[in-house]
Amino acid sequence: MKKIKKIPRFRNEKEENEFWLNHDTTEYFDMSRPMKMFFPNLKPSTKKITLRLPTNLLYKIKTLANERDVPYQSFMKVLLNEKVSRLILGA
Repeated sequence: MKKIKKIPRFRNEKEENEFWLNHDTTEYFDMSRPMKMFFPNLKPSTKKITLRLPTNLLYKIKTLANERDVPYQSFMKVLLNEKVSRLILGA
């Protein structure tokens, strides 16, 4: 069985990020016994942006969102996520 290394203490989040960019997590965690974790209050971080769209395209998006009874901005996020996922997977 592989010896598990001790995770060092970090002074700040930046230091921790740099550490994990250069170290293999499998050396610091016992992957043979995973623990189930729940984070019910965790929300994905978001960033506000300004996006200029042709009026006609925005109208189409709002119409499609309305047909699905969802806010158009949420609908746009779904569309963007689906397209980006397809591009990444090469589908």
